[in-house]
Amino acid sequence: MKTENHEQWLERVEKLIQVLEGSSIGELELAEGELEITIKRDPGMVLVSAPTVSGPVAIAGAPAPRAQKADTTVAVNAPLTGVYYSAASPSSPPFVNIGETIHVGQVVALIESMKVFNEVVSEVSGRVTTLVAKSGDVMQKGAPLIRVEPL
Repeated sequence: MKTENHEQWLERVEKLIQVLEGSSIGELELAEGELEITIKRDPGMVLVSAPTVSGPVAIAGAPAPRAQKADTTVAVNAPLTGVYYSAASPSSPPFVNIGETIHVGQVVALIESMKVFNEVVSEVSGRVTTLVAKSGDVMQKGAPLIRVEPL
């Protein structure tokens, strides 16, 4: 595909995403020649910013808050934007479960992007503590999929 066509498609997709923001449409497929693009979103999702608190807050008569342990887990992140799958197929067992030990280079998930399934491999060895993403979620590049307590 020529760079000029590619830039035109990107502009068109960006405009469509802006238009879809206020609608209830959950999925849109575009096709032109050999290029196919699918935009999936959750129209019921609402982004809300949480209030921020600067410094500790004390309430009269309340017990002092306990010091929390530092989070020492490491995230295995999505290498690209796409749909997250925790198993190779709906009838297959998940690649990883909470409590299991994983190793560097082990396949821990799949990300589907542009109708291509991409393996997500772990860059850390350790025990799986949290499954952050749910199978079928659309994940952005760099978003945490699972959290691992390093060995």
